[in-house]
Amino acid sequence: MSRTEIDLLTAEFFGAFDNRGGRRADVERIRRLLLPGGVIVKTGPEFTVYTVEEFIAPRRRLLDDGRLVEFSEWETSERTEITGDIASRFGEYRKSGILDGKPFEGGGTKTIQFVRTPEGWRISALSWHDRP
Repeated sequence: MSRTEIDLLTAEFFGAFDNRGGRRADVERIRRLLLPGGVIVKTGPEFTVYTVEEFIAPRRRLLDDGRLVEFSEWETSERTEITGDIASRFGEYRKSGILDGKPFEGGGTKTIQFVRTPEGWRISALSWHDRP
């Protein structure tokens, strides 16, 4: 069951940013998916370390203010290792949308660390690198 839960949690994370078809992205759900003290790291082009709240705020603005529309991102491949109450996932992803009126596509690599809590699996840390 752990693998299925981790797959669902990962899909829910990627889905939090989806605003295709006029739907409102649900970035608030990230608070439920990550531990309150979770760490999120973007490796480039500007190396940035975020708290959960620092990560949510600018993405909520970008996805709600009309600058980024028809956006989605999805995992294209992954490998996941689970040992007891910890898991690590290393995956490739793609993304597409319309930013400031211009269509774009991209992709990169994400690594996600999971822990099993009394409430179920949660993300404890996430890092990503966008390919240029």
